[in-house]
Order: sequence, then structure tokens, then C-alpha cells
Amino acid sequence: MKLANNKILITGGASGIGLGLTERFIQENNTVIICGRRESVLDEVKAKFPTVITKVCDLSDEKERIALYEWIAENHPNLNVLINNAGIQKWVSVADADFYESMKTELSTNIEGPLHLTSLFIQLESLTTVMNVTSGLAFSPFAKVPVYSATKAFFRSFTLSLRHILKAKNIEVIEIIPPALNTDLGGVGLHNAHPSVADFIVSIFEQLKQGKNELTFGTSETRLNASVPELKASFEALHGSL
Repeated sequence: MKLANNKILITGGASGIGLGLTERFIQENNTVIICGRRESVLDEVKAKFPTVITKVCDLSDEKERIALYEWIAENHPNLNVLINNAGIQKWVSVADADFYESMKTELSTNIEGPLHLTSLFIQLESLTTVMNVTSGLAFSPFAKVPVYSATKAFFRSFTLSLRHILKAKNIEVIEIIPPALNTDLGGVGLHNAHPSVADFIVSIFEQLKQGKNELTFGTSETRLNASVPELKASFEALHGSL
């Protein structure tokens, strides 16, 4: 993937990893479009980075995903990079009274959203790259976020197939595999002890420059290359005290 002179859509680009990607791609001389549910948060990013283009969109809603694509196709038909970054993480138990309703929200945002957007945006003749943000939890889950972990395992599997499928269209598929980072994913303060997004972004762009299509950092690199017994041991060690 070339790192400059792209027109890029980053879903969930106003916070966390998405904001880190937004800032760095702007620095690399790209036109960046971000979308998200909260207009106020998008406006804050716009105030900090005046060149960014914003669009309010709830990616859990099928009609809004279609409207987003139609808006891009009409106003930004030269868009060539789609980054499926938006996701939500809920700390839940299957025994919770609201588990089912909570689960539906995670599934629609973390799975239906990016799959639907991918199927729409590959219709753009200009599209050259799809980047999917999965997780180290795709390899070894964390039981406190069971649905989130499962959605990321699903999304990684889909990404592997997508890479093969889109070869015929000459569309590159890149997987970003973050570990736990210091973001508000799942709730404010839950990940304060983890590495910064800034350090993660530096590493990711170094790997992009090297031409890699599976981008890792810290523990996610370990998990990507771990054997099945090593992943089982990691799961047991993580949950032994829970």
C-alpha cells in the first residue's frame, strides 16, 4: 500500500485507534474521511485537523451504511482505501439479563457493519485497499468480553478469505491486529495500564512501509505466531485468577 496521496475512509476515526490512524494518515499527505455516531466528537476532530472530512453514521444500522456508501460514491468517487476500524466492546456475561440485547449491538457493529461496507465499497472502481482492524483476542479470547472476542475471531477469518477473494480485483487486504491499548474501548479507565496508541501507530506504519499485510504490536505479535498449546496456556494463565 502506498502511504501518501490516498483518499481514505476510516470508520470510527474520531477516537482510539481510529483517531491515531486519522492523525498519521493526514501527516502522510492523505485525504481522510471519518465517520461515527457522535457529531460532537467528529466536530472536535475537525477542529484539530481542519482538512478531515466528517460524516455522521451509525454503522450498526443497515440503512445508514447504505447512505454512507451512496454519499461517498456521489461526493468522493475516487476513494481508494476503506479502513474498517469501528467496533464496540462490552464487558458482559451470558448470565446477564440484558445479554441478548447487548450481543445484538456488538454483532451488528463488529460484524455486520464491516462486512456490509466491504461488499458495498468494492463496487468503487477506484478502491485499491481494504484494511480491517481485528484484535489479539481473535487468537485467544478474554472471557470478560466473550462476544467481542468472538466477533474479532470471526472478522480475522473473514479477512483471510477476503484477501484471497479480492486478488482478482487487485485489491490489497491488510489486517491490523492490535493488542489491548490505552483507549476507552469497553469503558473509561479499563485499559490505562496498556501501551499507548501513539506507539502502536508508529509500529504499524513501519510495517506498512515494509509491505506487510498482517500488522501486529507487542502481545498481538506473540499471539499471531503462537502454537495451539501456547494459546491454550495463555488463556489459562489469563483466566486462572478470575
